[in-house]
Amino acid sequence: RWKILQTPATNKEQGSDNELKAEKDGVSDSESKVDSGVPEVPVPADDTPEVLNKALSGLSSRWKNWWVRGILTLAMISFFFFIIYLGPMVLMMIVLCVQIKCFQEIITIGYSVYHSYDLPWFRTLSWYFLLCVNYFFYGETVTDYFFTLVQREEPLRILSKYHRFISFALYLTGFCMFVLSLVKKHYRLQFYMFGWTHVTLLIVVTQSHLIIHNLFEGMIWFIVPISCVICNDIMAYMFGFFFGKSPKGCCKTWEGFIGGFFSTIVFGIMLSYVMAGCRYFVCPVEFNNDSNSFQVDCEPSELFQLQDYALPSMLESVTGWTTVCLYPFQIHSIALSSFASIVGPFGGFFASGFKRAFKIKDFANTIPGHGGIMDRFDCQYLMATFVNVYIASFIRGPNPTKVIQQLLALRPDQQLYIFNSLKAHLTEKGLLPALEEAAAA
Repeated sequence: RWKILQTPATNKEQGSDNELKAEKDGVSDSESKVDSGVPEVPVPADDTPEVLNKALSGLSSRWKNWWVRGILTLAMISFFFFIIYLGPMVLMMIVLCVQIKCFQEIITIGYSVYHSYDLPWFRTLSWYFLLCVNYFFYGETVTDYFFTLVQREEPLRILSKYHRFISFALYLTGFCMFVLSLVKKHYRLQFYMFGWTHVTLLIVVTQSHLIIHNLFEGMIWFIVPISCVICNDIMAYMFGFFFGKSPKGCCKTWEGFIGGFFSTIVFGIMLSYVMAGCRYFVCPVEFNNDSNSFQVDCEPSELFQLQDYALPSMLESVTGWTTVCLYPFQIHSIALSSFASIVGPFGGFFASGFKRAFKIKDFANTIPGHGGIMDRFDCQYLMATFVNVYIASFIRGPNPTKVIQQLLALRPDQQLYIFNSLKAHLTEKGLLPALEEAAAA
């Protein structure tokens, strides 16, 4: 009797074991490949222009790579100067294009690594999430920096009022689409790639919008940090190539690190001195209601006005000077240059570790001798975050213009309440009678 009672339970347990075993056996080959090791990623072909290949055919691979990198670096610097000349709005569009290309390069690696081309809706959802995140960030930026323009146009005012709800609804739509696209044999792969997409959005999209915020504070906060990273990259490579002990002339040497550090400090101070005296570079980007256009014109703040600083006694004995005339921004540039030289390269180390983990040399082959766009901007994103935090912590103060803009958007009764509250506060402080007497005089 005891055996008879136990037999159904035993059979049920065996059935459950068989189902579990069948489910495990049904795991797709692609998921097994993910767990078994790192799949191979297709190596991009060499896209060096044929003209350069012919001209440098007689050189060793070491010197050929040096010349290719050098020529393309000069071309990129020339293009950088050109877009600076075109103005901040063009720079913003270039940042958006770079962001999209970096996102595409990282997502493509995910496709290759996890063999996910057959996952339903995945490529569509990846780009859809990119669109949602950009809509959110650009909407926040426009509302924050161009409040007057938004309040003047009825469609923009409505979109601004419900911006965060619309952004959340768009993201929620993508989230539901992802859940509906889940396929039993691809569960693990689909969640891998869902996480891959969101981490990429966090690294690339979020930090690229910090670059745009820095740009709107004044082009000098955009140009100097980026130029310091470029200078450190070039000088570290040069010092490592000519003075490094590595047989390959690699830039990641102690000689390159030290040479790049001091070169970047000097470069940052000199570049800041040149740019701090020009309003075009130091004034924030604002919208002019009278001309219906964006303008870069203002009265420079104390940060961009020459001041005398007393030298320490040790430097005074060496130079013979008692004071030195500098822009305050030049002192801040030392902090920016130091970060670009000491901490900035860790963005490159992180990217190098990422590429080694997936056994690839470069993110893409967009720029011959340099790799992909992400290979050139791995340090820039880390630098952009630091600059944004630095401005918020040490530079930016209360902005009366933005407060007035927000007050003008209130209802008349709310404006009167704030006016009476402010009047009572000034009267209590004893400031209002003095102001009235000054106005009467």
